[in-house]
Amino acid sequence: MDARGTVVVGVDGSAQSLRAVRWAASEARRRQAVLRLVTAFAWTDNWLVGLPGLGPESYGEYLRSAAMRGLAAAAAAAAEIDPDLLVEQELVLGFPGGVLHDESKSAELLVVGDSGRGRIASAVAGSVTLSVAAKSACPAVVVRGLPTSPGGPLPVVVGIDGTPLSEAAIAFAFDVAAGWRVPLVAVHTWLDEVNDPSLASLVDWESAAEQAEELLAERLAGWGEKYPDVPVRRLVARGLAGHALLDQAAKAQLVVVGSRGHGEIAGLLLDSVSNVLVHKAACPVAIVKATG
Repeated sequence: MDARGTVVVGVDGSAQSLRAVRWAASEARRRQAVLRLVTAFAWTDNWLVGLPGLGPESYGEYLRSAAMRGLAAAAAAAAEIDPDLLVEQELVLGFPGGVLHDESKSAELLVVGDSGRGRIASAVAGSVTLSVAAKSACPAVVVRGLPTSPGGPLPVVVGIDGTPLSEAAIAFAFDVAAGWRVPLVAVHTWLDEVNDPSLASLVDWESAAEQAEELLAERLAGWGEKYPDVPVRRLVARGLAGHALLDQAAKAQLVVVGSRGHGEIAGLLLDSVSNVLVHKAACPVAIVKATG
């Protein structure tokens, strides 16, 4: 089986992860990809005294049983979206951040919930979600809000910083918008703040705004020809990129941003804009690591 045609979902038994599974199932169907459901847990042979209903099981056996139930629920959720979708289920011994990072190396998309709170000790949650998104070797989607199946009237939003580092995010956003047959909103921001008021009058703000428009047009050059059926709206806004993208995310079905990536030591960190969106966006967030 071609691993490049795989959409991987981190499953932890929570309602958030089931929403991620449903979203990923729709996207896997669009891509004609395999949906791979992965649960990671840390095995232990220790006994947990006082856990109601545990009985003679060790805590590790309890965790394994809970993980298998979570995988079964995830597979059932995927079948609701597409009963013909090819689904793999994998229970992996290890910690979720490391397991999902390894899975991302052979996947074309990695999907996680925003803040799972499952009963499994290794739930894909909180800082783990941030780590997975930051270190993923392929584009990662954090499913936030109450997403519906991909498609419908709402647009895909992409943040463009005016440098070639945005290219991977732009390519991803156009591909998704074309596949879902929805419009694309391309957002570029620029700051107009000057700490010294005496200098504000020396700045040609109109020219600065025009340069921002030109930068956005330059970054989008050629994409319209490659995707002629995708309507594109350009939005140049003053202020912080995170604020502008959060505003657009409130009326979008996906927001896409680039990430410069980090080394192993800083692997728990995301770029500031990505971090804001992962915590606050009202729709799923795609984080696409720059290739340059």
